[in-house]
Amino acid sequence: MRGLAAFAVIAGAAHAHAPQFEDVSHLIPEHHYAGGWEHFVGGGVAALDCSGNGLPDLVLAGGEGEALLLHNRGGMAFVPEHLPITDMTGAYTLDIDGDGVLDLFVLRVGPNMVLRGLGDCRFEDVTEAFGIDPGEGWSTAFTAWWEVGSPRPTLFVGNYVDRANPEGPFFACDDNQLLRPVAGGWQSERFGPGFCPLSALAARDARGRMTLRLSNDRHYYVRGGFEQMWDIADQRYLGREDGWPDLMLWGMGIASRDITGNGLADVYLTSMADQMLQLAQEDGTYTVAAFEMGHTAHRPFAGDDGRPSTGWHAQWGDVNNNGRADLFVAKGNVDQMPDLAMADPNNLLMQGPDGRFSEAALEAGIADPARSRGAALVDLDGDGRLDLVVVNRRAPARIYRNVTKGAVNWLAVDLRGAGGNTQAVGARVTVTTDQGSQWQEVSIGGGHAGGQAGALHFGLGTAEAAEVAVIWPDGQEMRIRLENVNQTARLIQQD
Repeated sequence: MRGLAAFAVIAGAAHAHAPQFEDVSHLIPEHHYAGGWEHFVGGGVAALDCSGNGLPDLVLAGGEGEALLLHNRGGMAFVPEHLPITDMTGAYTLDIDGDGVLDLFVLRVGPNMVLRGLGDCRFEDVTEAFGIDPGEGWSTAFTAWWEVGSPRPTLFVGNYVDRANPEGPFFACDDNQLLRPVAGGWQSERFGPGFCPLSALAARDARGRMTLRLSNDRHYYVRGGFEQMWDIADQRYLGREDGWPDLMLWGMGIASRDITGNGLADVYLTSMADQMLQLAQEDGTYTVAAFEMGHTAHRPFAGDDGRPSTGWHAQWGDVNNNGRADLFVAKGNVDQMPDLAMADPNNLLMQGPDGRFSEAALEAGIADPARSRGAALVDLDGDGRLDLVVVNRRAPARIYRNVTKGAVNWLAVDLRGAGGNTQAVGARVTVTTDQGSQWQEVSIGGGHAGGQAGALHFGLGTAEAAEVAVIWPDGQEMRIRLENVNQTARLIQQD
């Protein structure tokens, strides 16, 4: 693990291969995430190749308005299509029926929806046909995982405030929902206690075990609630006896990735005021990262609004391909909360060689002060550089093309799993070059109200060859060497 006591990089210093983005939002129709207090939260982006051309298409939540589907035709050309779905807070993409075509789980204020992909970005509502209880809640979080041997996923839906509670909204968090695959559909179970989750992620924790992590909003649970970790195999919440303390946040989003090089995933949690980075320790616990790491993004870095920030979507991604994961954080006031910053530009935190982060959003050209919500770092044009999509509340959505000069080598790893888990959710991919190793886990969930399916992106620096090792969800291993990088490598699990 990199030492945290010997930081020498000055926050805000110039970056080698400084990131540069071009605002190409004029290429899409104006689209807002709008509505009343039930759409203060949400506003997610789903990224998936639903057209089959190898490029990610986009679904943008619209709140009270219709959702927007952007067909990606390449070269930053998008064909827009309005989806007749209102009260949508967000969407996550997965192959729920194992047919190899990606589907959407749509979160809504009211009954949720499962949209089965039919190819060519056509979808059909199969919620009832698949035996899925759509619920009636205010759904704001989602994740999914495959139990060992199951051909279909277990689904988790996080619900926010119980709108039917006459004593609400404070102390009125709704129960969540667990959907387990059974013959003929999915069995719905109430999953509590609910503390108003705004993000959920099923992935390996610091112990290396599959765990359901819930990041909850204390604005409505107020007291008596906390962040939650549920061991999937043991089917129990972790507590202090497991080294999991009671932690209270205004939880908004989750981003998970190993940034210290110890083989364990570290976790970034967005909130009001300080964002929190939890560093995974080899004893199975987490340590809160020191403020000096430069990750807290606790106040606007530009402008004269010195009030605390509000963080939403967070995502790791190597935007300049130097082999170190950087971090995007979407920012924005809930609406008109007077104690928090109104002009709150999004953050792009670049990771230096010593593990410290410095702000680059202004020089990168993405420091939009609008009320941002969901986002996606994703390669939209297939050039190996991660582009950026941001959904804003009561302001136009933005698309930024990554035009970073000197962004060096990269590799995208696209997995195809055996059986019903066609996305190989739960697989771990390690890429090793002469400059070191880095790994990522395939997962569904996290972020804020939206996620993406597709190849895992690795920046490689100046390395020109790479060894790729995959541990598939069932424990099978695959190892290949690629003498040519700057490509998407599709790896298929053998039955």
